[in-house]
Amino acid sequence: MTDKTDAGETQPAEGTAGEVFVAFFKLGLTSFGGPIAHLGYFRDELVTRRRWLDDRAYADLVALCQFLPGPASSQVGFALGMMRAGWLGALAAFAAFTLPSALILLVFAMSAASIAGPVGTGALNGLKIVAVAIIAQAVWGMAKNLCPDRERAAIAVGAVAMLAFVPGAFGMVGAIVLGGVAGLALGRETGTPVGGHVMMPVSRGVAVGALVTFFAALVLLPLVAGQSQSLAVIDSFYRAGALVFGGGHVVLPLLQAEVVQTGWVTPDQFLAGYGAAQAVPGPLFTFAAYLGAVLGPAPNGIVGATLALGAIFLPGFLLLVGVMPFWDRFRAMAPAQSLMQGANAAVVGILGAALYSPVFTSAIIDMRDFALALVCFVALMAWKAPPWAVVVVAALGGVGLAVLA
Repeated sequence: MTDKTDAGETQPAEGTAGEVFVAFFKLGLTSFGGPIAHLGYFRDELVTRRRWLDDRAYADLVALCQFLPGPASSQVGFALGMMRAGWLGALAAFAAFTLPSALILLVFAMSAASIAGPVGTGALNGLKIVAVAIIAQAVWGMAKNLCPDRERAAIAVGAVAMLAFVPGAFGMVGAIVLGGVAGLALGRETGTPVGGHVMMPVSRGVAVGALVTFFAALVLLPLVAGQSQSLAVIDSFYRAGALVFGGGHVVLPLLQAEVVQTGWVTPDQFLAGYGAAQAVPGPLFTFAAYLGAVLGPAPNGIVGATLALGAIFLPGFLLLVGVMPFWDRFRAMAPAQSLMQGANAAVVGILGAALYSPVFTSAIIDMRDFALALVCFVALMAWKAPPWAVVVVAALGGVGLAVLA
């Protein structure tokens, strides 16, 4: 149970790293459906059942992590582990929630190259096709939530237009920056900030150190990336993790720019792994483990997976630690809310552009592929089927198409 003070703050209850690990390992094995679904699983397990904190405090954590770049559900888990058992609890929460899906995708990466014949190639093609449906669902849902008016819809369309002329990571960063500027110009507010308040064992000195480390790595890694392939891998995945607003599927275009456009991973490998990532529980950012394992130049395999996984999660956690002591004051500022509304609208446009290229153009070859993608999309949208079940259907459908070919 959490303790309440007269000021309405939720104080961290004492727990153990082992307790945190057990709770989050269960969540890592059972949390299907992406970051929004993960947050629901967290609330059910840790707020309702275990009573580690109350709803107001949990809502405050969610608001903070959705505001920041990075994997929102993993950041919430990291913060919950820290509340419960300090720094060891935070590391235990991250490891337990991340390892199940990361290990499954690592095994898939190391065995995918040996898959042959119509059954194997058909299943891999089905995994590429299902990515079209899953990303289309993400674009649809995010557009309804983040672009509910004409102004923000225009920002999203502007982001697509910018990427049409300035493709790659530079265009994505520019679209987000311009979206934030447009949001400030519009001056729209998100509403009343969430009212909870959580005490975290993070001093201002530690927070400042985390922020300095975040920005120093973002600036210095590109300067040293040419010295070795390992540093180049760390630089690419760190940048992807640092610049992704919205988490989840939004990391797709950033990773594509870093590993496919550089020739490290083929488009077919990329989409097959992304499809497989939909069938496993836990955070979608563990897709980085698959990509690190299949990289063309060494390091790859287990070493590449470890470097990629650590690099993509690190910036989100550094930012989380860095803003914890300052969040209450910053989130109440109307300009900050307006800026984030514009940036989030731009993110919708970025994901929409990725839906067309590389996802649709690489996965859909003929009308049969399109029909299978449409079946998967309807299953997700109209039938509310869980993503892992749709992935299985797509893999079987891909096998069927390969056998009939």
